[in-house]
Amino acid sequence: MLHHDFRRLLDALDDLNPAQIEDAQTKIRDLRRKTEALSEIEARTNQEHKCPFCGDERRQKWGRTPTRVQRYRCSGCEKTYSGRTGSAIGRIHRPDLFMEALRDMLGSSPPQSVRKLAKQLDLNKYTIWRWRMLVFSIIGNSSVAATFSGIIEADETYQRESRKGSREWVRHFIDPKNTPKPPRPRWEDFTTQGLKMMRGLSRWQLPILTVADRGGSRLFQRLPNRKSATVERAMNPLVPGDAVLCSDGGNGYKDLAAARGLEHFVVGSKPGTRVAAGCYHIQTVNSLHARYDRFIKPFCGPATKNLNGYIRWLEVRLAGVSPAGIIKAS
Repeated sequence: MLHHDFRRLLDALDDLNPAQIEDAQTKIRDLRRKTEALSEIEARTNQEHKCPFCGDERRQKWGRTPTRVQRYRCSGCEKTYSGRTGSAIGRIHRPDLFMEALRDMLGSSPPQSVRKLAKQLDLNKYTIWRWRMLVFSIIGNSSVAATFSGIIEADETYQRESRKGSREWVRHFIDPKNTPKPPRPRWEDFTTQGLKMMRGLSRWQLPILTVADRGGSRLFQRLPNRKSATVERAMNPLVPGDAVLCSDGGNGYKDLAAARGLEHFVVGSKPGTRVAAGCYHIQTVNSLHARYDRFIKPFCGPATKNLNGYIRWLEVRLAGVSPAGIIKAS
């Protein structure tokens, strides 16, 4: 828009009625959201410079895509590309709305449900769900192993096994002769059929190992089972030889400390036993368990097949990773 046309537009704003002002604000908000999304994507391209096809850094501007993203033409292979070419978000047609969904996932406020966010963005709920699974794949591929030192705390929390989306019971009811009955009753059967609910821990309670040190490093790792050997095997590469280990009385931690010659403090859950020697405790990981419970509760038990994605999502939120960081990692 030319400068004098823009000035004429600003002068015309004084003649708008309240309804027109509201419409203008909505339009400007949508345009600003699209502009910010395009800026994030183009910033990714400007940092890399290389052609995703041949790696040549020589390029020239070559118009824009239908979604208004800057397109470039490689001087080497003569192919065109944009900031999304070859990335996980390359085929998203509404990058502005994707950025809004990403901000909802990583913002300071608790993330909204898929249905509420879809209604807010005027999208189908399955679109929001696919975007979340896409973000899970991005943050899963970009995960960095945490390093621990000093006083290291370790404990486990548990997540109930869930088979959301599974068709195994449906297949069994359709063809019970050829399809065996699944090994675990549905959770609704415990109330509708009078089955006794399993008390305490069982193989249907999935262990999640939580490790933290006083320097701020933290890790959530889903374990295949709660056997002592499994816990020892998972902890072995995380604990350096000069560290001090704090844990409960689990045999896996005791075996690790004995095998590695680590200084090990065992704390209990009853008053008077929660702190050893005045400064050794596992309250840091207990706090992480509380944050995990608050984070996972609104999702009403995520499917076990997606649990690693939710765990990594929480780690990214705790680390304060920005949407721009996710775009760069894609």
